[in-house]
Amino acid sequence: MIIVPKIRNNTCITSHPSGCEVNVQKQIDYARQWKLPQRFKNVLVIGASTGYGLASRIVAAFSGRAATLGVAYERPGKEKTCGTAGWYNSLAFQKYARQENIPAFTINADAFLTETKEQAIELIQRSMGKIDLLIYSLAAPGRHDPQSGKTYYSAIKPIGRSIATKSLDFMSEEVTLQSVEAATDEQIMHTVKVMGGEDWELWIKALEKASLLAEGIHTIAFSYIGSELTYAFYRHGTLGRAKEHLEQTAQKLDHFLCAMGGRAYTSVNKAVVTRASAVIPGVPLYASILYKVMKDKGIHEGCIEQIMRLFKDFILSDNPLLDAEGRIRLDDLELRKDVQAQVKQIWQQITTKNLNHFADVAGFKTEFHRFFGFGFSEVDYSDDINAQHLTRVITV
Repeated sequence: MIIVPKIRNNTCITSHPSGCEVNVQKQIDYARQWKLPQRFKNVLVIGASTGYGLASRIVAAFSGRAATLGVAYERPGKEKTCGTAGWYNSLAFQKYARQENIPAFTINADAFLTETKEQAIELIQRSMGKIDLLIYSLAAPGRHDPQSGKTYYSAIKPIGRSIATKSLDFMSEEVTLQSVEAATDEQIMHTVKVMGGEDWELWIKALEKASLLAEGIHTIAFSYIGSELTYAFYRHGTLGRAKEHLEQTAQKLDHFLCAMGGRAYTSVNKAVVTRASAVIPGVPLYASILYKVMKDKGIHEGCIEQIMRLFKDFILSDNPLLDAEGRIRLDDLELRKDVQAQVKQIWQQITTKNLNHFADVAGFKTEFHRFFGFGFSEVDYSDDINAQHLTRVITV
């Protein structure tokens, strides 16, 4: 099988196993530069296969030498179709952890289901120990709620009124005007159910019931605020409502965990290229402008750099600096006044004609391709990939 990138509507429907392995290896190489205190022995990462979740698992394992359990729901390869990037990322992580004798376990299953939580609890009891760090980094289009039996689907929409915004088709490199209708009350509720903090709390409570929360347990979920330019679709939209619920859940869990010396936080991170961000209206254009501005200033960070800073400056700190709402702010450089002033000025001027002068579209496209394992010079993409390689089973 010769695997090439197939991109439709800013979404890539193929991924390359060798390229994904290189992507994981490069993040591991970055993490190895730091030897972090081995404060956390057993780390559970919910949504561990891509983006911030994968980076968190890599830093915990290869900088902190922690045993990790990653839970993710990815599609394995078949004879004539490749698997998802997250599937290959998890395989690569297992491979390199095994080489360094770092305990690592992966469950490929729907994290929302009660059965998956039970499977994780059984594995932790059998092969690990009490969890002292839980990272919640789950992003999914839908969620089956085992308590109600209902299935909910998220919607990326503004609230209150329809919105038209500048947008970017980064493959054709065209700046367009994109209009999106306002969300219904039902769509708002569904998005909160999928992307809010309800499932995060269920994981904590399930582990607590099984007596698997260590003294001093820390748990962190990822959030985003972003620029005023994206507020309509993000912070003031359906996604924002879900993130508000996530942040409220953090406060609730923080109070619950304090009895065992634990803490719960949300970490507000910067805009990066992910499967989700590539399809949120306005975000690819905003991110392309932001990348250029931050790279020109020498302050750009990707997922692995953000997560290393999260561990060094916050998780491992005895007195982490938080904002007024008790949140970790890794978006401090993105929202710096000089950065946002320049981004907003460019936003007003940008068109298809001057796009590559004002925005780092090439950088955005490179990161997007690499997210799916493409664009690495170390990989010969003309190789015929053995179908057997695409059907290996992740070790559980």
